[in-house]
Amino acid sequence: MLDGGADPLYVGRRLIRMASEDIGLADPRALTLALDAVATYERLGSPEGELALAQCVIYLACVAKSNAVYTAYGAARAFIAEDGSRPVPMRLRNAPTRLMKSLGHGKGYRYAHDEADAYAAGERYLPDDMPDVTFYEPTAHGLEARIRERLADLRKRDAAAGGTAAAEDE
Repeated sequence: MLDGGADPLYVGRRLIRMASEDIGLADPRALTLALDAVATYERLGSPEGELALAQCVIYLACVAKSNAVYTAYGAARAFIAEDGSRPVPMRLRNAPTRLMKSLGHGKGYRYAHDEADAYAAGERYLPDDMPDVTFYEPTAHGLEARIRERLADLRKRDAAAGGTAAAEDE
């Protein structure tokens, strides 16, 4: 591309897009490396900065790929476009004033950091009248394999605590 006359910063933008869209959470380091490669090119220019872009190309070509975040983002946006917005549940609303507290803001909120393993098992963060939906389905590639295991464990904990989202996902 560079020999064909493409702007190196265009190449860099494509690398950033690939790291985010095509690799995602399978290897989150890819996005950092792509951003660093572009920053290095901006600092050094050609020809020295091209080496950073080349290093990034090789890394992105070799790592695990996943578009699960890209797909989840699109699904969430489509859901919201069709469903609209809903009010935040009272228990999740901030209560910085006495009036807000008296109106019930924050009542019944479970602070995850006070819970076992810093996770409020069974807690629901979606609006109360919203159906349980799952947008993000991690792949079995790279880091997403561990994320997939963690989500499965959290869903089991939610089901054991009586959370509806976990029970329906299983």
